[in-house]
Amino acid sequence: MMRDKERIMVTIAGSDSSAGAGIQADMKSAFAAGVYCATVITALTAQNTRGVRGVEKSSPSMVAEQLDAVLDDMNVCAVKCGMLPSAEIIDVVAEAAKTSRLPNLVVDPVMVATSGDPLIDLKARKALVEKLLPHALLVTPNIPEAEAVSGVKIGSESDFDKAAEAFKATGCRALLIKGGHLTAGTIVERLYDFSNGSSVDFTYPMTETANTHGTGCSLSASIAAHLTLGLSLHDAVKEAENFVHDAIEAGKDKYWGEGHGPIYHFITLSDKR
Repeated sequence: MMRDKERIMVTIAGSDSSAGAGIQADMKSAFAAGVYCATVITALTAQNTRGVRGVEKSSPSMVAEQLDAVLDDMNVCAVKCGMLPSAEIIDVVAEAAKTSRLPNLVVDPVMVATSGDPLIDLKARKALVEKLLPHALLVTPNIPEAEAVSGVKIGSESDFDKAAEAFKATGCRALLIKGGHLTAGTIVERLYDFSNGSSVDFTYPMTETANTHGTGCSLSASIAAHLTLGLSLHDAVKEAENFVHDAIEAGKDKYWGEGHGPIYHFITLSDKR
């Protein structure tokens, strides 16, 4: 007798040895939502709360092999893409997306470090925009990434709409601009649904803390997790936004290391401890 397979999500991203971001943050965010998360590792990093010491890319063939292994066997209901460090790796992922093997694709376009330094070269950036974004259900850039894709300088929320037009032109179906890089005391993050022309703001007070490493990874992974559970795009984003901002607040005074620590992914378990 055939049994129904469990609904799972997949994260395609880099490994963070400090476990604050990347694959590790994605898995913790998925588990916080009660979702099983398979992984495709695109790079290894040696890092801690103070910075990155080294990066080693996976080969495109190994990324393809990992992805095929998961997709051939498991009931994948949503996919999150994070760090895709080369044009060749992006080509592998885009090919799978083009053949409809990556449902509910959430792309976190990791392009620019918090310091402002580029994380991928221009060839990879071009491949990401032209080959992968057209297949995305949702793209989740922070301010520097939104500027890099759109060419629009974003100084306030009033610039979001202009940037959104450029993302719409890529063919992606929805956009979530993350406003944490703006310096105001209130964070505004705006979801655009290009299928119906709607937009909605999620607004939160800014928490004063050094522990914000991996917030973007955690948010996009949590969205994918809630899409796996069958929520609508709006509701998945709402649940993920609440999770991340609660986790930032809960972890604001934790001492994980000497630098920028992670958010407190265990917030959903706090009433069970």
